[in-house]
Amino acid sequence: MEQLPADHFVTSMQFTKHTHQTLYKSIDPSNPENSLHGKVVIITGASRGIGAEGTVPAYAKAGVKAIVLVATNAEKLKAVAESVHKNYPQVDTLEVATNISSQESVAALFERVREKFGHADILVNGAGVQAGGGNIHEEDASQWWANFEVNIKGAHLLASEFIKALPSPQTPATIINVVTGAWYVLPFASGYLISKLASVQLTAHLAAAYPNLTAVAVHPGLVETDMMMEEFKRFNKDTPELSGSVLAWLATKKAHFLSGRFISVNWDVDDLVARKDEIVRDGLLQLKLNATLGKEQFEV
Repeated sequence: MEQLPADHFVTSMQFTKHTHQTLYKSIDPSNPENSLHGKVVIITGASRGIGAEGTVPAYAKAGVKAIVLVATNAEKLKAVAESVHKNYPQVDTLEVATNISSQESVAALFERVREKFGHADILVNGAGVQAGGGNIHEEDASQWWANFEVNIKGAHLLASEFIKALPSPQTPATIINVVTGAWYVLPFASGYLISKLASVQLTAHLAAAYPNLTAVAVHPGLVETDMMMEEFKRFNKDTPELSGSVLAWLATKKAHFLSGRFISVNWDVDDLVARKDEIVRDGLLQLKLNATLGKEQFEV
């Protein structure tokens, strides 16, 4: 990795002509076209990192009715809620310390949401862990598996309870799964990356099963947080505002065509919208085998 250019993690997977590493007009949550007025959003991983510094402020700026703040640390959640109240007094909050790998804990979270708001309109699965490390033979299996307990089991439990809480099967809703680096093969981080790759396919299955949902998997960029590995610190960084604002933009109606697909926050959303017909027609931005398949190729 030491031979790679500083902008490698933007340019090597560039899908749109224009790319971004900071906030720009089209995703600005204060833009009236991106308003989420009246919506209730659940944000996991809300106590620190991209959640606290990017996603929560972006949704508040977009004018949501309320933000349900979810993480394991109650004190840190309280601090984030206080920041929201100070800067966006019109936005209600509910802090719920939750172990997202526990079905009982997740069920209790949604009971709190039901009691206060009825249901939520948007779920941002932003919580994640990066446990263990090293090549496969060097890792403790229980540490390797710990990634899956949070990064995919947690995402499944949250999505399941979120869907069950909707008023009807026709109720429009959005699920956004944060899938940092899921497509990369980095032997020293296999547990983390494979668990995130599973979440990409969870997204595809959600979109296929529930037409009322917009379900999108998102790479949140290379944002410097306490989870960033030392190997990545020399590369160009993305701002939390970029990540959070794209995660909020995806909850607008204009992003519905991306349901079941993967995007990166570095990609220009106007370029994505311009390629809408191509993306839908050709099944782009979805996981596929890199091969020509089907019996027709062998028929004379």
